[in-house]
Amino acid sequence: MRVMLFCGKLSFLTPSPTLYISHGKSSTFLYTHKHSSSLISPNYATQNKRFVVSASSAPSLSGSGAEYSEQLVDVGAEKKKKMIAGIDQGELVDPKLLADPDSCFCEFNGVHIHHKICEAESQPQSMLQSHTVSHQIKKLGYPMILLHGFGASVFSWKPVMKPLAEVAGSKVLAFDRPAFGLTSRVNLSKHPSSETEDTKPLNAYSMAFSVLATLHFIKLLNAEKVILMGHSAGSLVAVNTYFEAPERVAALILVAPAIFAPLTAPKIVKENQSRNDNQRKEDISIRKNPILGLYEMLSKITKYIAEAITQMMKWTVDILNSLYRKFLSAILRSSLAIMLVRMAIDKFGTAAVRSAWYDPKQVSEHVLGGYTRPLRTKDWDRALVEYTAAMLLDEEYKTKTPLSKRLHEISCPVLIVTGDTDRLVPSWNAERLSRVIPGASFKLIKQCGHLPHEEKVEEFISIVENFLRNLVSDSNEQCLQQAI
Repeated sequence: MRVMLFCGKLSFLTPSPTLYISHGKSSTFLYTHKHSSSLISPNYATQNKRFVVSASSAPSLSGSGAEYSEQLVDVGAEKKKKMIAGIDQGELVDPKLLADPDSCFCEFNGVHIHHKICEAESQPQSMLQSHTVSHQIKKLGYPMILLHGFGASVFSWKPVMKPLAEVAGSKVLAFDRPAFGLTSRVNLSKHPSSETEDTKPLNAYSMAFSVLATLHFIKLLNAEKVILMGHSAGSLVAVNTYFEAPERVAALILVAPAIFAPLTAPKIVKENQSRNDNQRKEDISIRKNPILGLYEMLSKITKYIAEAITQMMKWTVDILNSLYRKFLSAILRSSLAIMLVRMAIDKFGTAAVRSAWYDPKQVSEHVLGGYTRPLRTKDWDRALVEYTAAMLLDEEYKTKTPLSKRLHEISCPVLIVTGDTDRLVPSWNAERLSRVIPGASFKLIKQCGHLPHEEKVEEFISIVENFLRNLVSDSNEQCLQQAI
């Protein structure tokens, strides 16, 4: 049955099993109808949920029917796009609306940072030995600040925050770094174009911001020193914070650290040559032999020319590098990059969480829900792109000495903990790292993946407690030495 509409009326033409709906030059057919006697109602399209297919030629049908069919296609496609890692992207909200009862927020450099603070409770008197140890550790007065890894948040520390507070006998604070968790997302594109590099606010997604935020929380805890615990990429923040303010860091605990360990220990170069002595020798040689003097002069001229050419080449490379960085920055901050990030999170997000465990089957829906909850926040995708761009284009930290060449300068106590089956950061890298950092302790947890603090809570806490005991002993020894 073929249907045509003239002046708002339905007209029945030659029998045909196909219902055509036309809008302008493009035509579509919705459903193959076998009963020519059936009446085509206005709600026909909604009653028969079928894919809409283009038709090359068909009688024209003007009016709202064609528009409705097109909307039907858009709604179906949009619904498919809205779900990422099981999270509906059509209802994104402000991060504060997703906060837990124990969540806190503080503003730092225009960013509302989500954090949680856990305090130790009084322990039962029957646990005398443990109570004595905690009392000794408490004397140190060192709170802990926990720094999560890439794609994680405060949620990752949930199983260990209370136990760590009990063991340390002090406050334990964990916060969401920008681009993760429930910390507010900053739109960097809103910065006025008239701003210069000097007047622009600090990039919230940069390493420098994370370091300053960590120091801000040390002040918030009103502590002279803290113990920094970093997991995976959070270890980078912990170590960089140490180098920024070593006097504020009592110890470092690096969990499955995503820090590249150099193959060989850095060599200490000693300068044994004196420029004055060399100059004196050259003057004596020139006076004795004029030909040698001419040769020396030509050599110096050649050297100056070579240096000038090298400098010009350097400027050229710098210009090309600057253009390359601008091009890379534009690509990273494009709509294409955002689309790719959304696709990657949808395809690999939950799979990455499962693969981080020794036994992926042990990952519960509660754990997956905790990791995917930030996907309900506004601009989570743009923030992740900005974070990636900041990592690749971070000027301040690229001009500094590479971290791998400064690890031997760490002088505070360091504990490195990792799982033997870490698929993301291999355990051999962590072990090598412990050999590069002077006096670092290395602990390997068996049948454990990339998340020891989630997968092996009791063993992890036990390792940290033993480390803190040694910290107490070292502190007592220092006090005795000072007294003597």
